[in-house]
Amino acid sequence: MTQKFMAVLLCLITLTLLCKRSTAEALFRFELSEIHPVSGRQGVCTEAGFYWISGSGTLAKYDKNWNLLLENKNPFEGFTLEVNHIGDIDVYQNELYVGVEYFMDGEGKNIQVAVYDGDTLNLKRVFPFRSDTGQMECSGIAVDPGARIVYMTSWIDDESSEYLYRYDLDTGDYQGKVKMQPSPRWIQGIACYDGHLYVTSDDGDADAQEPDHLYRIELSENKETGTVFPERAFDDVIMQGEIEGLTFDPERGRFLLLYNRGARIVAGMPTGFYEGYTEEIHEVFVYNITKIQ
Repeated sequence: MTQKFMAVLLCLITLTLLCKRSTAEALFRFELSEIHPVSGRQGVCTEAGFYWISGSGTLAKYDKNWNLLLENKNPFEGFTLEVNHIGDIDVYQNELYVGVEYFMDGEGKNIQVAVYDGDTLNLKRVFPFRSDTGQMECSGIAVDPGARIVYMTSWIDDESSEYLYRYDLDTGDYQGKVKMQPSPRWIQGIACYDGHLYVTSDDGDADAQEPDHLYRIELSENKETGTVFPERAFDDVIMQGEIEGLTFDPERGRFLLLYNRGARIVAGMPTGFYEGYTEEIHEVFVYNITKIQ
């Protein structure tokens, strides 16, 4: 069997296992409230009434009304290793936590946790990366302030994407990894909220108009394993495309999702456009959320 066939088969098996879990296990109801066009295609985070957006090679800051305040179009200044790609991002105490790497044709290297100033969007410091952890790519990053942990995800469809990678928020030291059971495929972003981790998965087929999904991860006490539950399928976006980063706004009881449409994506790279599009469109979908349980 070819590698592509095996990847598709593995994805179908994983989806079957996840879908066997009842939708009653979802913790939230999602009601679409707003849609905002943004400048970047990768990630979103919010704090103190501001929003930050990451593109593959940009960082941007917006005010509470989604007016663009500032943009850094050259965020890779100051790195000693070659990097060209940013994934999903997070913010804590007005500092942006960014997974930076060199990404090309579905493969990543030179992965680093970079911290940027939330006001200037300039690089402040970089965590030392452990190359022996098995992590092969960084698609997203999330800060858990209570546990003082930074989590990283891997998008590449191999064993490395079955884990979440933990770093100490204060020292930057590697702490270990979390085995997801079962593991979502093609993870694009991660967020911490209300005691759980949430990841977005680019597991739908855009050509067939199949939606991508949000999954909830409940960690074991030792944080070495995490049980995965389906939280929501995004069948209400304007057009099925590529799901990306996510964040929660606890002050307003909202969930924000970055979604791309219009471009055909192959091995993580835009390769042409769907009929009726001449460019890729990046939008943040804002949902009001209420607890079910």
